Amino acid sequence: MTDIRRTLLWVVFTMSLVLLWDAWNRHTGQPTLFGSPARSAPAAGSTPAGPGAAPAAGVPQASTVPAPATAGATPVSAPTAVPSVAEQVVVTTDVVKATFESTGGTLVRLELLGYRDPIDPQRNVVLFDRTAKRLYMAQTGLITGQAGVQLPNHLSAMTAVPGERTLAAGANTISLRFESAAGDGHKLAKTYTFERGKYTVGVKHEFTNQGSTPVLPQLYLQLARDASPPEGESSFYFTFTGPAIYTDASKFVKVDFKDIAKGSAGHDKSGNDGWVAMVQHYFASAWLVPGNGAREFRTAKVPGNAGGSALEHYTVAMVLPLGEVAPGASKAHEATLFVGPQEEHKLAALAPGLDLVKDYGWFTVLSKPLFWLLDKLYGVLGNWGWAIVALVVLLKIAFYWLNASAYRSMAKMKAVAPRVTELRERYKDKPQQMQQEMMRIYREEKVNPLGGCLPILAQMPFFIALYWVLLSSVEMRGAPWIGWIKDLSAMDPWYILPVLMTASSLFQVWLNPTPPDPMQAKMMWMMPLIFGFMFFFFPAGLVLYWLTNNILSIAQQWWINKQLGVNH
Repeated sequence: MTDIRRTLLWVVFTMSLVLLWDAWNRHTGQPTLFGSPARSAPAAGSTPAGPGAAPAAGVPQASTVPAPATAGATPVSAPTAVPSVAEQVVVTTDVVKATFESTGGTLVRLELLGYRDPIDPQRNVVLFDRTAKRLYMAQTGLITGQAGVQLPNHLSAMTAVPGERTLAAGANTISLRFESAAGDGHKLAKTYTFERGKYTVGVKHEFTNQGSTPVLPQLYLQLARDASPPEGESSFYFTFTGPAIYTDASKFVKVDFKDIAKGSAGHDKSGNDGWVAMVQHYFASAWLVPGNGAREFRTAKVPGNAGGSALEHYTVAMVLPLGEVAPGASKAHEATLFVGPQEEHKLAALAPGLDLVKDYGWFTVLSKPLFWLLDKLYGVLGNWGWAIVALVVLLKIAFYWLNASAYRSMAKMKAVAPRVTELRERYKDKPQQMQQEMMRIYREEKVNPLGGCLPILAQMPFFIALYWVLLSSVEMRGAPWIGWIKDLSAMDPWYILPVLMTASSLFQVWLNPTPPDPMQAKMMWMMPLIFGFMFFFFPAGLVLYWLTNNILSIAQQWWINKQLGVNH
């Protein structure tokens, strides 16, 4: 039994060091132990998304339009008009400030007015942006499989229709309309409609065929982003940044940038439902389409100096057929663009599975009810910090008898520890006899060497699930607790909570039985220091949760030790 415990401790200790070293490498921009994004992957046009798929997700990316989304179609090489100086139009509501560019009528910047930047609290969070160091924007346009037919896309020149640019007091909506020139007899209009208090944008595309032949247009709704993690994001959070695709068949699928670069992205290529998104810590963007209908899902890597940007970036797109449009006819399509915080309840109401962009990983089945309970506690207490404390208290009550069993076992182990140590000295050259004598003592004293481990292991999934709840919940962002803790999602500015958490962990080790193996005993004292160091970089809310758990555990363990007459 001692060998099993020693092995488990060595595994935990080794993995802690590996993860700590890997996180430090990522934090300092060095290659990680688990691989880094490929830097010499094929250009977007050379990694098709599936059998017969066109290059670069079938979406225009440079000054020439590549093959359309239709399998086997002939590439079109007609140049796309890109104005030398694009007009920028800014629309402001009560929750967002959105900047559009007349080239393609593209949303190139979006500022969230209710969220502060983690690096500079004087600024708001900028989610969409296009600068020399960042690229994250929403693009739309038309493609077709018809040879010789050029349709307006996100690189085409468009003109903004004059109108109001700021949501007026008392008004609930504001709209911005872009129109393309009728080049080749094909005209596209885009209308963006913002609503008061909402992070969703209604996007209406209207295609008019002023030519002499029928056209089969396909609409693409695309998100483009560079692979850099959010600015100011700690490498110790281990949160996901990248595209995601949802279909009813495969559910929520995260797509790593490195898999897109290698051409091995594993996601559905087509479906009759679903949506595409870009996910990062606390925030997300997504293209949503009402109802069911045929669609394709594409991901691609776009090299630098393509698509109007010097930055290498990645795209995730949803391509929808609009059907045949006869000469003189028009076709309209309405979609929704979500750009904002991952507020779980609001996301779930927008589209099936959209709340999954708030990524709980493998522990979703436990994390969701824990967040529900945390949210209810916040509704009663009015403070997220005290809601965290109350939730840990409830969990400790729920697992009281399981913990009591573990602590009784550890207390008994502490009581027999001097006898076990004496045995190890007496039979240090006779390991087999030593094990037999140790097992005899355990039987006589009715001690289970693993009795202190198994109950704790049984409840670990719940506490790990709670960890992900606190790490992923944007509701904690900017939420104060008491005194010096002004933001539960940020590190403790005075490091008081991490110091207390580390001290409480060390005190727990002192309360536990001392392992007879000297090396094992040293590891027991080193692990709280290692984890304590990591907690210095964690959000205050997470440290508060762990500190509360430690304090309650110490109180219960001390009481049980006192009942059993175990000396400290």
